[in-house]
Amino acid sequence: MSYIKTLLNGEQGLFKPNTLTPMQKLTLRFVVVGLVYYGFAVIEGMIMRIYQVEPITTINPDQYFAILTAHPLVGIFGSTYSIVFGAFLFLVPYLMKKPLWSIKLGNWTFVLIAIGTLIFWLAGFITHYAPLYTLYWPLPADFSQFSALGGAIFILGIALVMLGTAFFVVNVFKTIAYTPEGWEKQPSRKLLASALGLTGTGNLFRRKKKEKEHLVSLPVAAIARGTVDAALNAGIILFTGVLILVFMAGALLGYDLKETSIDALLYKNWFWWGLDLIADGLVLIFVAGTWYLLAMMITGKRLFMQNIARAALLVELVVSWTVWSHHLLSDQAQPGILKIVSGEMVTAFELVTQGLAFFITLATLWMARPLKMTNPLKFLLGGLLGFALAVPAGIMQADVGLNRILHNTQWIVGPHVHVAILIGLSMTLYAAIYILLPILTNGAKLYSQKLANFHFWAHLLGGIGMGAFMGMAGLKGMLRRTIYFDGEFNLYMILAGLCGTMLLLAFLAFFYNIVMTVGLKGVIGIFMPPKEKTKDLVAAI
Repeated sequence: MSYIKTLLNGEQGLFKPNTLTPMQKLTLRFVVVGLVYYGFAVIEGMIMRIYQVEPITTINPDQYFAILTAHPLVGIFGSTYSIVFGAFLFLVPYLMKKPLWSIKLGNWTFVLIAIGTLIFWLAGFITHYAPLYTLYWPLPADFSQFSALGGAIFILGIALVMLGTAFFVVNVFKTIAYTPEGWEKQPSRKLLASALGLTGTGNLFRRKKKEKEHLVSLPVAAIARGTVDAALNAGIILFTGVLILVFMAGALLGYDLKETSIDALLYKNWFWWGLDLIADGLVLIFVAGTWYLLAMMITGKRLFMQNIARAALLVELVVSWTVWSHHLLSDQAQPGILKIVSGEMVTAFELVTQGLAFFITLATLWMARPLKMTNPLKFLLGGLLGFALAVPAGIMQADVGLNRILHNTQWIVGPHVHVAILIGLSMTLYAAIYILLPILTNGAKLYSQKLANFHFWAHLLGGIGMGAFMGMAGLKGMLRRTIYFDGEFNLYMILAGLCGTMLLLAFLAFFYNIVMTVGLKGVIGIFMPPKEKTKDLVAAI
């Protein structure tokens, strides 16, 4: 009976949804839905792992490639965007000690991302729409490969996610700059200058006595700078979606649009510039900001080399706009100057910007020792390790010679992509969830520390192991986006599958731990409207 009671009500009955503020509920909704979509992505990943070992008759190749298309997009938009946007919509007002500009707009962001992800996932599942793991193919499109109607629905889902992203961008910058009702007028321009790193960069060239005050904290500055890339990415993907919809609508109406004035190389550069704003912009900037926040919350100390950190974030923002050409190093039509400057030199400079974030975070932790090895600290260190492994793997790919060998192999998606996302990004997000859970639930106690320990080790070893074995297969010549029926790479794929199983078990342990902490009633209560108006979290604090 005690187990059933805990399952329904949470550990010791501490979590009571009716006591939460609207802001707490909104953030928890984002996190819960993000974790559900992460579960989708893990299960799809395991299906593909099994299929790579033994192509099974219950799934045809079209279904496999549809899963391959939706899998990373569900992980990026449905899971990562949900968790990151929910956390940042909470943290910006929390750290600035002012209310969120619009709870209503925050709810629209949540709904659009949740529904948009479900729509494009269903479009792929039902129609087998599969332009592979991006929305991109060399225009003009060949609609004999997939359903134009399925593609139109798929793009509609992506468009809803981008619209939700645009609402997030507006909410973040409005929250930073606006003056709440009844407050003294806020210096909006100075706040934005501080948030975008202009103040911190200027301080590097001023004498210490003349340094300007930072009006926003460093984590808020990092969120603001990553949000700039989120805005650019949303605009580019929306435009690209409209372009693709024109081709699809033409096909549905019986018009052949194969002969167009669209230059395929220009389109590829445009698309990869937009996509890299996520991969090399949002991820690195948002992750660096999260590292800084976690380091300060764990240690209770000021961040080491704060002005340098602010300046590095501004530099990383510019780098993220100029790094896209490493995706086109093997494209024969791509100009050589872009391959060398953008593809190689600017990409290599990410070792400096990310290396600075890595060093500053570790230095902050080191100066505050001794520290207790808490869940947030363990997962933060795991996230740092993930990027320490994945970023150099990416830099290796950003060499014209090595790229010819590695580009279309499992090396790309193993040591670089999966280790960066599963270990670097996901463990950083887990650290944030563990440290924010008591704040968001008004002090609910974690159900099981043993499950948390299992979650850490199974996720860390499973993610690194899977990336390593995929990389080994890639070095042996295993191509990505390719089905092998002869079992040539089965040994590596079986080992990668076993590591993938560890990831799945780690997620299930974590999800079960969270559900047992807040209780099923608590999870349901997060999505229920409040019975009465509650005070804003900032006021309550």
